[in-house]
Amino acid sequence: MTTRTRRIVVFIGLIATIVAGLVSCGVVASSLFGRATQSSRPEPAAQPAPKSPKAYKGLGTWVDLWDARAWRDPAGAVADMESHGVKTIYIQTGNSRSTSGISNREALADFIREAHKRDMYVVAWYLPSLKAKSHDYEHVMEAIEFETSDGQRFDSFALDIESTAVKRIATRNANLAKLSARIRKAVGKDYPLGGIIPSPSGIAKQSGFWDDFPYENVANDYDVLLPMAYYTYHGNTGPQAKADAMLSMKILREQPGCERIPVHLIGGIASRSSPAEIEAFAKAARDTGCIGASIYDWAGTKPAQWRKLEAVWGAD
Repeated sequence: MTTRTRRIVVFIGLIATIVAGLVSCGVVASSLFGRATQSSRPEPAAQPAPKSPKAYKGLGTWVDLWDARAWRDPAGAVADMESHGVKTIYIQTGNSRSTSGISNREALADFIREAHKRDMYVVAWYLPSLKAKSHDYEHVMEAIEFETSDGQRFDSFALDIESTAVKRIATRNANLAKLSARIRKAVGKDYPLGGIIPSPSGIAKQSGFWDDFPYENVANDYDVLLPMAYYTYHGNTGPQAKADAMLSMKILREQPGCERIPVHLIGGIASRSSPAEIEAFAKAARDTGCIGASIYDWAGTKPAQWRKLEAVWGAD
């Protein structure tokens, strides 16, 4: 064998080794110097990571614009909430009648700092009128973009969907859809949004209130639903509180798009609730697969009621 022949044999062997290595990695060379193409075996498609509803998990409590005791002493209020096992504070930043999207600016900043210092979440909420020429969008964005002097922000935002200021339901639904779309576009697909919705059992029982509630659209626009399952409007015993919570969740899960969406269930008015009602509600929320639960609101919740909530949701 001549020297030239030996070189050719070695060269061919080298090519064969390279090709074999490429094949073992799932790639076939179309030519020695050509572009490599993928093998016929398809690679599994990457699945997008779901948005985390962590700010809505576990035991929560609520502060509205009229809770003077909380606004006077945010540090004391947050310390009390923490002592009862609260994981998330839902705090109102304004409503459609507010001159600004942010009320009590300094106190809000204190709430955020005090909560974060204790590894608690703070979710801003706002009550819109859903009127076409309102300042709802601007006020919502003020809340979402609110920042403390040291750069801390709310952990999420939830829209309080309950106003009937727009009497024609079709128009109300259309305005809600427009507002929700604008908010989602502004915050992006990765920002977790909560939708606070009327009691599903209440909608079913009260004809004319919101007969054509847009469950599917709301579920598409928001990442977590927070039904206002206020059992205090539908009974005054533990079994009635449980039945009302179970009915709300049953109705909700039957709606298109709502079969699996995370739910934080809001129970009755604390000042009108007995410990037995709160215990029954809390267990119903747990039994129906809710990721969190709360009673409205912090100012009206008494020690005996907190104990019932903690017993069911305190470990989350």
